[in-house]
Amino acid sequence: MKQGTLLATLSTLLCLGSASAQVQNYSVNEIVDDFTVTDTHGNVHNLYSITASGKHVVLDFFFDTCPPCQQTQPFFNEMHETYGCNDHDLFVISINNGTDNNAAVDAFETTYGGSFRHSPAVGIEGGCTAVDDAFGITAYPTYCLIGPDNRLKNGDIWPISSMQSYVNAFPAGSTIQTAQCAAVGVNEHVTASLKGLFPVPANTTVNMEISLTSSGNLTLEVMDALGRTVAVENLGLRPAGTFFHLLNVADLVDGNYAVRLSHNGEPAGVHKLMVAR
Repeated sequence: MKQGTLLATLSTLLCLGSASAQVQNYSVNEIVDDFTVTDTHGNVHNLYSITASGKHVVLDFFFDTCPPCQQTQPFFNEMHETYGCNDHDLFVISINNGTDNNAAVDAFETTYGGSFRHSPAVGIEGGCTAVDDAFGITAYPTYCLIGPDNRLKNGDIWPISSMQSYVNAFPAGSTIQTAQCAAVGVNEHVTASLKGLFPVPANTTVNMEISLTSSGNLTLEVMDALGRTVAVENLGLRPAGTFFHLLNVADLVDGNYAVRLSHNGEPAGVHKLMVAR
């Protein structure tokens, strides 16, 4: 068998969906062992410190050439953003299976992560292999949920068809609430922002408020749930100030999108968009 064919076969066998993609080394309601990992951006995450703050934790075990991992990653990142980017009731993190270094993990996120704020991800350099081994993951992706009491609440969240698939796995009676993400960082030089979109959901048009602290060329990019650009509108050179813009979405099929504003070619803001008729 040729090497390429062999690798493809092995990849397929590891991506088996719910038939075997589950935590093998812990049973539901069993306390899981603590672990510490470092994500691809150098941030350190300790499980017991996270749960001690009252958060539930969703782990995503993946590798970069796994097709179901690629298909579901946008939904995972949508959950990350929708529930406050790990600063509120829910903490989500992706753990590689130990085959991909940080560069490969970042490339995976860039290619398949979608348009939402991406969750932290851990490659070989950050200690992913030990965590994957500790949980006994044998097929990918495997999504599992850990409670603030450090007990495994769900060892196999599957199938995944939307963000709601994860939400449906939240424990009954849990207080996990949606929340706004904090700003990306303190930046006094932010020159443009996308304030909001209405109506929600949109039908044929959506109105948006755009604010500029300095003049510049503006571009709006509409991306689908997989991060693919489906529409681009050049707003041209705009002066400083606040104005409203009407975006035509009549050609978009019903679904969830993201609108990204760029100022002089630099990303300046992203806002979720829902189209429903």
